[in-house]
Amino acid sequence: MEIVERSAGDITILDVTGRMTLGEGDEALRDKVNSLVSQGKKKLILNLAAVAYIDSAGLGEIVRTYTTVSRQGGSLKLLGLTKRITDLLSITKLLTVFETYDDEADAVRSFSTAARA
Repeated sequence: MEIVERSAGDITILDVTGRMTLGEGDEALRDKVNSLVSQGKKKLILNLAAVAYIDSAGLGEIVRTYTTVSRQGGSLKLLGLTKRITDLLSITKLLTVFETYDDEADAVRSFSTAARA
């Protein structure tokens, strides 16, 4: 699994590519997010459009990431969910926990709308 970090203003977008599985991506994501949060970056978008497969460890890591960021007063949003990932989140009832977006501009904009609400 590969993670590319980029920014849109004060929002950090993590483009994830590959398989998010036990030992193959779960630790990489955890380390990346912990590093960002410790730098004070708390507005995160996880772009999963290029993730081919997620197992239970990968799913657990997304939940852990969400919890880590939320506890620090931040926000994590998911972008570009494939049908397989959407189905997985739906089956596990996690689709109701995460804010999900198909369009990156909408995801970025959602942070400023949340700030005004």
